[in-house]
Amino acid sequence: MSRVPVTDRTARIPKLSRFGWLMGLYAENFNRLTRLFEPADLAPGRYVSTIGDGLDLRLEVIEQHAYTTELRLTYGLQDPVTGEPDPSAFLRLYRDARQVEATHCYVGRRWQDVIGMYPPPAEVIGHRMRMNTFLGKWLQYLAEGGHGVATLRAVAAETEAA
Repeated sequence: MSRVPVTDRTARIPKLSRFGWLMGLYAENFNRLTRLFEPADLAPGRYVSTIGDGLDLRLEVIEQHAYTTELRLTYGLQDPVTGEPDPSAFLRLYRDARQVEATHCYVGRRWQDVIGMYPPPAEVIGHRMRMNTFLGKWLQYLAEGGHGVATLRAVAAETEAA
C-alpha cells in the first residue's frame, strides 16, 4: 500500500470561487427573505413591519415580474447629509433560481463612492459580496427581532406621504 503525502490530499479538495461564494449568499438570502416576508406573494406597494421597538421596517415591492420581484428594504431613518433612507437595500428576488441579489445598498455611502465609476471586475465581485453579506446579516437581525409576515401591513400612499 502506497502512502500519499498530506500535501497531495489537500490538493484534491475543490475550492469555492468568489463567484460561487456569491451565488451561495444569494441562495441563503432568498431563504431568509422568503421565510420573513414571502415577497413573491405581495402586491406592488409599500408595507411596514412594526415590532414595537420604535424602529419600523419599510418594505416596498417595486414591481412583480413573471420570475422576479424587485423591492427595497429600509428603515424610516434618513442620512442627514443626503436625505436618503439609511440603511437601504434594493433587492431582486429570482423565484426560478431561488436567489435574492442586493443590487444596490446605501449604508452611509453610494457604490460609486466606494469602488469608483469604472472598477475592475474583481472589485465589483468583492463589493457585491460585501453588499449581500450585509443583507444576510440584516435579514437575520430582522428575523431574530421578530419581524415577519405577521408584523407586516400594507401602507396607503396617502399615509406614507404624511
